[in-house]
Amino acid sequence: MADALAASSPAPAPAFRLDLFRPAFVLLVAVLAALVLLPLGWLLYYSLVDKNGAFTLANFASLLTDATMRKPFVVAIGMALGVGVLSCAIATPLAWLVSRTDLPGRRVVRALVTASFVTPPFLGAIAWEILAAPNSGLINVLYRYMTGAESDAHLVDIYTFEGLVFAISCYTFPYVFTLVANGLDRVPSDLEDASSILGGRAMTTLRRITIPLVLPAMLAGSLIAILQALTMFGSPAILALPAGFHVITTKIWSLFQFPPKPGLAAAAALPLLLITVLLLQGKAWILGRKGYTVLGGKNGEARLTALGKWMPAAIAFAVIVLSLTVLLPYAALLKASLTRKVSDPLTWSTITLHNFEFVFFEFSATKLAMRNTFLLGFLTATLGTAIALVTAYIVSRNSSRGAKLLGMLATAPVAIPGIVLGVGVFLTYSHPQLMLYGTLWILLIAFLTIEMPAGYQQMSAAFHGIHPELEEASRILGASRLATLRRITAPLLRTSVIATWCFVFIGTIRELSATILLTTANTKLVSVIIYDLNESGDLGAISVLGIMLLAVSFTIVFIANRLPVLGGQRMVGLR
Repeated sequence: MADALAASSPAPAPAFRLDLFRPAFVLLVAVLAALVLLPLGWLLYYSLVDKNGAFTLANFASLLTDATMRKPFVVAIGMALGVGVLSCAIATPLAWLVSRTDLPGRRVVRALVTASFVTPPFLGAIAWEILAAPNSGLINVLYRYMTGAESDAHLVDIYTFEGLVFAISCYTFPYVFTLVANGLDRVPSDLEDASSILGGRAMTTLRRITIPLVLPAMLAGSLIAILQALTMFGSPAILALPAGFHVITTKIWSLFQFPPKPGLAAAAALPLLLITVLLLQGKAWILGRKGYTVLGGKNGEARLTALGKWMPAAIAFAVIVLSLTVLLPYAALLKASLTRKVSDPLTWSTITLHNFEFVFFEFSATKLAMRNTFLLGFLTATLGTAIALVTAYIVSRNSSRGAKLLGMLATAPVAIPGIVLGVGVFLTYSHPQLMLYGTLWILLIAFLTIEMPAGYQQMSAAFHGIHPELEEASRILGASRLATLRRITAPLLRTSVIATWCFVFIGTIRELSATILLTTANTKLVSVIIYDLNESGDLGAISVLGIMLLAVSFTIVFIANRLPVLGGQRMVGLR
């Protein structure tokens, strides 16, 4: 009887549930394809056509036959290799001292290296311009004052190839330092103890055990430093152009000056893109070696080596490195901001707030540039974090080919140098049918593309730390995928989401390589204002703007790390 009643009763209608997973997936594919593939497509098109739109290989022929185009490539490669070697030579000993010795103040050293990470490289180049320009540089002024040398004599000159390599290395060595220090932190002490038991001395253990274990990290860090130097625009523009030579990024920028040659610029950008892809593949190959992963297992606490009689030399090395990369440049910026002339001595009678008054109350471009910079930083960080969050969720929770394609699209911009992306975005959005040049929209598109790989990688790593069973429980209880992401997953990822937002915000407000090609008089940013002021030699105003950028960046990091409501002490990702 009961069975008959059950059979005759109508089945309850399933509750309507709107699942936006597929529309979100399609929308993300379209957005990322527009951000990544569209500029590259126009870049390739312009490199293969002439002014009339006819197919030609003349632009690529010019790269091979024109010495003024070949030389910047050669100089850039030489500069990048020099930066890679110098960064490794600075960072590896410092990382070993911090990770595996009893050097005092190791946490302070790590914090100061992080400070050089936050410093925009072009601002560091300007700081070294204040310190080591042949005429007005503070080091040379002090040298002439102490030795009584002639007024045109100088001890150091930053406007040279060697000076450029040094200035860039000051802000690329943290990449090597971070990888090597992390690698040393993971090296188990058991292997080193075994070497000691078998009679190996400290240097023998270091040479035969420790260094081989972190060698992949050293090589990968050096490749990243080479990549950063090769694709950098700001530092070469500030130091190489006054010295009378180009690297490839400054040469591409010069091709947009009158008369503009966009086709040749597009052709020159493609080899740079190819070199970047090859370097990233090399880094992935080095870090993907299985032997390094297995040996990195944490079998015991890292064993600290007593420096003994070498302690003074180790302290001196750490102080010199931090002075050259952080303390002296910051002191130079602060000193230049407080005096009318860079060469003026810093005394009570010369201290003035004139540069602050000029920048914040008299210079008409400051207010607009600050508004544009922080507005774009906020929009890029918010939209970029949202896109990265949903993309990482779909990729980590779906094993289909479409999801993998989405992950590839989100990661692809890491292989596109900023100056190359700037050329591609300019060519894409400067048509009468799609004219965004001259608006903030074109900068927002460029920033979203540039920052997408960093945001996606951070969110992807965070998703791997959350077990999908929590989401499955939400789904069983009737929630849609996006509702589960909003109510379950996103709160668990709170600290990672905020860390990603901060990372993208800081990266946006210090960007210059693509920005320099995409701004107009009405859309200038603080980084471009700094570059323009550098051409007019107003180093005091530049220092004020630079200090403001640094203060905002450090404040963001401090707030993200300290406020309990934003995750408090757990936000180690920003340290």
